[in-house]
Amino acid sequence: MKIDCLVAEIGSTTTVVNAFNLHQGPVEFIGRGMHQTTVDTDVNIGLSNAIHDLKKNLNVDELIFDEMLASSSAAGGLKITVHGLVYEMTARAAKEAALNAGANIHLITANRIESYHIEKIKEIKPNIIIIAGGTDFGEKEVAFQNLLDLIDLNVPIIYSGNISNHDRIAKLNKDHIRIVENVYPRVDDFNIVPLRKAIYETFEKNIIHAKGMSHIFDMVNHMIIPTPGAVMDATLLLNEIFEGVLTIDVGGATTDVHSVSEPKPEFLKYNDGEPRFKRTVEGDLGVFINRLEVLKTFKHGEIERNTGMTYDHVVHVMKEEPFIPKTDFGKKVVDLLTRQCVFQALDRHIGDMKRVFTTNGFKVIPEGKDVTQVKAIFLTGGALLHASHPQQMVKDYLQKQQTKLIPDPNTRVYVDYDYIFASLGVLSHKYPEQAKELLLKSIRREENH
Repeated sequence: MKIDCLVAEIGSTTTVVNAFNLHQGPVEFIGRGMHQTTVDTDVNIGLSNAIHDLKKNLNVDELIFDEMLASSSAAGGLKITVHGLVYEMTARAAKEAALNAGANIHLITANRIESYHIEKIKEIKPNIIIIAGGTDFGEKEVAFQNLLDLIDLNVPIIYSGNISNHDRIAKLNKDHIRIVENVYPRVDDFNIVPLRKAIYETFEKNIIHAKGMSHIFDMVNHMIIPTPGAVMDATLLLNEIFEGVLTIDVGGATTDVHSVSEPKPEFLKYNDGEPRFKRTVEGDLGVFINRLEVLKTFKHGEIERNTGMTYDHVVHVMKEEPFIPKTDFGKKVVDLLTRQCVFQALDRHIGDMKRVFTTNGFKVIPEGKDVTQVKAIFLTGGALLHASHPQQMVKDYLQKQQTKLIPDPNTRVYVDYDYIFASLGVLSHKYPEQAKELLLKSIRREENH
């Protein structure tokens, strides 16, 4: 059997291979193969086994494909540290760019780096260090000195600060330092895209140094990007169609929320540099690895009322149930956990109307990300795709809010039924129109459910 393209998602525990036809006949998702990730030895073993599983699922003996693309969150994913001048300005802008690229941010510092920061960075062993600081032609010394402090760690560094430092950084003649446009060139101006692109390219260039990844390009012949960044890429593609979108991705370890939207025109003056496209990742919200942490976020008595069982009994059951629960009671609890992850993650991502005191008395003003203009909401991730009535979870959240800057409660909620958002985010870099067509096919399967 001949297939145009395979996209591999190399996760920390599972490797998934999705097959697509892009050029011959209709653009379509063909099938999926899966296998345990073999990052402790060589990820190509797990990748080969996932392709073998794909052949079995397609009932073919031979599979020929023209190219393979990939995303990865294996070997710790994309670990980044961020260092800016002012926390709420340059450091925040660099943090947003890193999150949008799919990073796990392990340290953020503002102003001069201290010796204990350097020791912490050595412990973290990041894939990339980002240095920002100073608007263009403003303060330049802090960012430059921070770079000098970190230059000997031999970790790839991306400098995205004051343009005034470009010449003297270039004269250092260090191969592991990359210079890109300032991520915060003017006050309240987030210039995220150039840094995001540089993070992708640096990640791909250096991924072979991660454990078990040294021979990855023996099989993958084009592009490897961080998996969470690929979901944002799919969200950006959907925004071209719907013009205001939000994606919720509930997994076993984290819950990610991605949004692309402008604020209400009347709220624009309060936007305070809030990025147009934003990703938040909640490391304590997951229905498998972090399920016991999620249970702790319920109000007193809420678990008992919803399950008819004691809290201790529910904890015991959740310790025994696998990622995809085997019992009806386990499924009921995991549905509750998934709903809680949706509620908590949306609460943290979406801004609020705040009551503040001014010289003219109390006023109510918006604070944080305004998603009131979102026209479509998308659900992906294993937990939501296995949940009962996942769209209703989002509807319930929207109906309960009084002051949050939420979309209209009647906003349409779509599900990524083929579970291919991350793969299509990867595809969008090379085949944007085909990826867009496949996205619409996956979400429009909703009509058949």
